[in-house]
Amino acid sequence: MYRFKLKRFWLLLSVPVSCLLIFIARSRPAFAEAYAKGLYYKLSLLINKASGYAPLSVSEILVYIAAVFIIYYIIHNIIKIIKGRSDRGETAVKFIGNIACAAGLLLLAYTLDCGINYYRYTFAETCGLSVKPSSEAELKELCSSLQKDVNTSREKVSSGDGSVMKLSGKSIYVTAEKARASYDKLQKNYPLLHAGYGPPKPVYFSKLMSYANITGMFFPFTFEANVNTDAPDYTIPATMCHELSHLRGYMREDEANFIGYLACMESTDSDFRYSGNMLAFTYASNALYSVDSAAAKKISGGLSSGVKRDLAYNSAYWKKFEGPVADVSQNVNDRYLKANSQNDGVKSYGRMVDLLLARQRALKQTKK
Repeated sequence: MYRFKLKRFWLLLSVPVSCLLIFIARSRPAFAEAYAKGLYYKLSLLINKASGYAPLSVSEILVYIAAVFIIYYIIHNIIKIIKGRSDRGETAVKFIGNIACAAGLLLLAYTLDCGINYYRYTFAETCGLSVKPSSEAELKELCSSLQKDVNTSREKVSSGDGSVMKLSGKSIYVTAEKARASYDKLQKNYPLLHAGYGPPKPVYFSKLMSYANITGMFFPFTFEANVNTDAPDYTIPATMCHELSHLRGYMREDEANFIGYLACMESTDSDFRYSGNMLAFTYASNALYSVDSAAAKKISGGLSSGVKRDLAYNSAYWKKFEGPVADVSQNVNDRYLKANSQNDGVKSYGRMVDLLLARQRALKQTKK
């Protein structure tokens, strides 16, 4: 017990260090912004390049290995404690202490790899967009404009079984490379969205993610953007760009959605433009439905038959995965968002509409 304290107890200092860093970042956004633009950028780029040498998702492999190891470690130590006689207490203390030290180190790594970034300046502040309360008329205008964009871009994509949208790339890796290329173009107009990162990684057992209602995941320990490729095709390009936004240090979900939309609009690929337009229209029309359901239904009624098929297929797909696993995952995600000061929880995704409206106003000013 004494040897344990000498060898490992100091590792528990990682917990207060993590809490201190988050406290400073929360109270001083300038610190978080400087960290995101400085050390985080260098660290994330370095590790992303290293993990990029593997064609498969290193994150997915590590999760499976960790799950097996944790189960083995717990069972092994419980048996050891039960069978032990004179050293049960020391074994139990080492067992609990090792878990605490490992958890503390993971917490510190998480804090450095993405936790601090939750408190940086908002994307609107750094890119010059003016987010402010908008009128209902502006929201209707946005929905009408996006409806036209969705219909137009739907005509340019391919269809597969059931006449629903099908990705045109020969493989999901081709689509991932397109996501990287379109995202890299954003640096010209948004210098903080650095180019040079690798493409998103497809998850091999993607259907497991669907059971948890997860379309994509940024894994901060390998700095990889992971994507559920079992989801409906029209959602995948926008999801890829969303996760690449997290990789570049923008952790808030509303901002990642908006930046992902910008990346899709930057692309010349029809799949990406349609996916981005569908993402934006979905959030904007949902926002309009909450204030004027009749107007929202009228605008949605003007969607083309192809768009309606895609939306119906998407609803049917996710309905298959409804159940306790999806409910637990949703609750965990909600708590995670609130823990990182996204106080509206899952509802914070709706704030993307404010950024879309701000962009709409900025484009109008540019045309004058």
